[in-house]
Amino acid sequence: MKVLLINGSPHGHGSTYTALHEMEQIFHENGIETEMIHVGNQAVRGCVACGVCRKKGQCAFDDIVNETAAKFEECDGMVVGSPVYYASANATLVAFLDRLFYSTSFDKTMKVGASVVSARRGGLSATFDELNKYFTISGMPVASGQYWNSIHGNNADEAVQDKEGLQSMRTLARNMSFLIKSIQLGKEKYGLPEKEAKVGTNFIR
Repeated sequence: MKVLLINGSPHGHGSTYTALHEMEQIFHENGIETEMIHVGNQAVRGCVACGVCRKKGQCAFDDIVNETAAKFEECDGMVVGSPVYYASANATLVAFLDRLFYSTSFDKTMKVGASVVSARRGGLSATFDELNKYFTISGMPVASGQYWNSIHGNNADEAVQDKEGLQSMRTLARNMSFLIKSIQLGKEKYGLPEKEAKVGTNFIR
C-alpha cells in the first residue's frame, strides 16, 4: 500500500511540509509506503482545454503532471497539502491538480484522498474545501481527522509549535491508514462498487 504526499508549497521544508511529514511518520508506522512530490516550486501551466489528453492518454504538456500520473494510478491514497494564498490554494498546485485529474482516465474509485492546509492565520477552511473537491468528483473517499485538517504557522519553526495542528495530522494519518486497509479488504471480499454508464446532461440545448 502506498500514499502520495503532494507538497503544494513553494518552500520545500516549510509549514506545509511539516504537516505532511508528521503524517508520513504515522503512515510508516502503519506499514504504508509514502512518496512526497514537491509541486509548489515547479513551473506548471494551467489546462488550456486542448483535448489532447483524450487522444493521447496524457497531458499535452509533458512535465510533472505526466510524471505523477503513473504514480497516482498505482497508489492507494493521496494527501494534497497547500499553503493558503488569499483564502485559496497555491495557484501552481491548482494548475497541477486540474491537469492531473482531468488528463488521467483511469478509475480513481476508492483511492483515499485527504487535504491539509497551512496558514499564518486565516483562509484555511476555504482552501480545505477547495482541495477536497478534486477527490469527491472522482469517487475517492475523503479521510477525516479530529478537526479540519489544518496547521498554523508562517514557517516550519512556527508550525511545530501548533501542537493541536500536529496532533490533527497524526489523527488524520491514522484514520487514513485504517480506511486504506479497510478498503483493500473490502475490494478483496466484495470488489469495487458497480458502475452505471455515465449520464451527462447539458442544460443549454
